[in-house]
Amino acid sequence: MQTLRRQKSTCRGDSSNCVETATTPATVHVRDSKDVSGPRLALSHATWVAFIAYADKLGDSELGS
Repeated sequence: MQTLRRQKSTCRGDSSNCVETATTPATVHVRDSKDVSGPRLALSHATWVAFIAYADKLGDSELGS
């Protein structure tokens, strides 16, 4: 099994609401930085890019920041 090198997101506001990501050639892995053994997402790079574009388009007010 491959060991993932995770990077914690830059947090705004409450620094406890962060995610960690790790990338492989085919996948972006996402998890809650407060619950590292909890649920995880594994997304294709295309899906991750689409999600980030969508979240950026919504802006802070829609995302609850």
